[in-house]
Amino acid sequence: MFVSHLALTDFRSYPQVELALEPGVTALVGPNGQGKTNLVEAIGYLATLSSHRVPTDAALVRSGADRAVVGARVERAGRVTTVEVEITPGRANRARVNGGSPVRARDVLGIVRTVQFAPEDLSLVKGDPDGRRRFLDELAVQLRPQLAAVQQDYERVLRQRSALLRTAAGAMRATRGADLRTLDVWDAKLAAAGARIVVARRSLVAALAPAVAEAYDQVSSGVGEAHIAYRASLDAAPQDGGVYDEGSPPATTEHLVEAQLLEAMGRLRSKEIERGVSLVGPHRDDLTLTLGALPAKGYASHGESWSYALALRLGSAALLRGGEGDWAGDWGPDGEPVLILDDVFAELDTRRRDRLAGLVAPAGQVLVTAAVPGDVPEALAGARVDVAAGEVARVR
Repeated sequence: MFVSHLALTDFRSYPQVELALEPGVTALVGPNGQGKTNLVEAIGYLATLSSHRVPTDAALVRSGADRAVVGARVERAGRVTTVEVEITPGRANRARVNGGSPVRARDVLGIVRTVQFAPEDLSLVKGDPDGRRRFLDELAVQLRPQLAAVQQDYERVLRQRSALLRTAAGAMRATRGADLRTLDVWDAKLAAAGARIVVARRSLVAALAPAVAEAYDQVSSGVGEAHIAYRASLDAAPQDGGVYDEGSPPATTEHLVEAQLLEAMGRLRSKEIERGVSLVGPHRDDLTLTLGALPAKGYASHGESWSYALALRLGSAALLRGGEGDWAGDWGPDGEPVLILDDVFAELDTRRRDRLAGLVAPAGQVLVTAAVPGDVPEALAGARVDVAAGEVARVR
C-alpha cells in the first residue's frame, strides 16, 4: 500500500496544496516552520483521525477558515481508492470514499495505515500514561477499525458519569444528599464499553510484546531487553484501607471484565463521589515499559529511551504488516503501512540513525522530513521534495 497523491485545503498553514508521491523513500526537506510536518501529519490523520501533535482538531484548520479538507489517493494491489475527510471543529467530521455520499469519518479507518516516528515519541517512555494509552488505542483502531466506535462511546459515557459524580459530590457537601439511581445506569454503560477496551488492549499488548522486544534488540545492538505489559487499574483497584490486591490473574473475557468493573465501581463509589472522578476503568490504565529488571521511565538513559520509543513504533509496523493470533493482519503483502519519520534523525546519535535507517529502508513507502538534506541518512536516498513558505517542489 502507498499514498500516491495528497491534497489539502485549509489544513494547518496550507490554503491549498497538492503533492504527488511514489513508492519508496521521499524526503521532504526545508527549514523549520515551512510546512513539512503539516504534510505528513495530514497523512497520519487519515489513518487514525487524530494528530500526533495536538489533542483536538481545532488547530488543524487554517486560521480564518471554517473547515479543512484532507484527501488522498491510495494504491493497493493495483486498486486505487480515494479518501477525503472534512474537518469541522464543533461539528461531526464527515468523509467520502471514491467521491461517494458523505459517511461518518470513522468509516474510512483502515483505508490508510501509517506508523509515524516523531520527536514527541520520547514521551511514550518518559511521559504520562495518557500518551501510552493513546498509542495503544490508535494502533488498535488501525488493526480493528470497529474499535473506534467503542472508544468514542466510552469517552462519552465517561464524561457523563464524571459530571454526575461531581454533581453528587456537591450535593453531599451541601448536606442535601444525592439521588444516585442514575449513576447505576452510567456504571453499566461504562463497564460494558470499558470491558471491550480492556480486553482488546490486553490482547494487543500480548501480540505486540515480542515485536517490540525484537525491534529494541535491533535498534540497541543487543544491549538490554525490553518488555511491555498492560497494567489495568482494575487489576489493582484499592481495597479497604487503600491496599492493592494484585494476587489474582487478570480476567481475559469481556463478560468477566465487565463484572469486575461493576464490582470495583460499586466498592469505590464513596471515594469516587468524594473526589468527583471515576477511579477505575481503561482511562486509568497504563502500558508498562521495562528495560531488564527496571522500569524504563526514570531508569533508562536518554539514548535507551529513544531506542525504546523507536522499538514501539517498529513493533507497531511489524504488527500492521502481519501480526499474530487475534491481531493477524488481513491485508497480505500489499498491506504494509506507510512509514513516516518526522524530523527524527536530527534527534538521534549516529549509531541509532544508521540502524533505524537500515531497518525502515526496505519498506514499501517511507516519508522523511528534515531541515537540511544532510539530516537524511544515505540509506534513505530517494526522491526529494523541497518545502518552503507553503510551496512544494520536487527536486528529484
